[in-house]
Amino acid sequence: MTAPTTTPTLAELTGTYTLDPTHSRIGFVARHAMVTKVRGSFNEFEGTAVLDGTNPAASSATLTVQAKSIDTRQAQRDEHLRSNDFLAMDSFPEITFVSTSVEQTGDAEFELAGNLTVKGVTKAVTIPFTYEGAATDPYGNLRVGFEGAVVIKRSDYGVSFNAALETGGVLISEKVTLEFEISAIKNV
Repeated sequence: MTAPTTTPTLAELTGTYTLDPTHSRIGFVARHAMVTKVRGSFNEFEGTAVLDGTNPAASSATLTVQAKSIDTRQAQRDEHLRSNDFLAMDSFPEITFVSTSVEQTGDAEFELAGNLTVKGVTKAVTIPFTYEGAATDPYGNLRVGFEGAVVIKRSDYGVSFNAALETGGVLISEKVTLEFEISAIKNV
């Protein structure tokens, strides 16, 4: 018989965490040809979070994504996305996010505001996140999980390549949803 486990309270989660890229996903969704969605992700990223469970407003997060790691499961499209038409990865190899504030909006809901930099352009964004839980993994690491998403306009970041369709509309949507599925490990 195993002893029952308890879920840590937010106060017990206070500490500094490192994102686990093997159990996290930084993704995006854009409409393609006005009829379907293309999903992709970035396979190389790192980040940290400082969680203050007793005062969530004192929490913070940073994220650095390698633009070259974009992956839509189609090599030719990925190369085009890395080019000057889109991410211009040779000139702007990193996409970054640095938080400026955290607000708890519900029992497990938070709004993480900060500066998102894409292709050398920095804009303020607010990302709603949901706390998904915490657990000690088989290696004794305390892990926390958060999920969030935000819609941005790619032209705000100088990513304006497009093509008109014969039937009307454009090849790529102006709006892109950024998705964050985060597993982070508490630093010892």
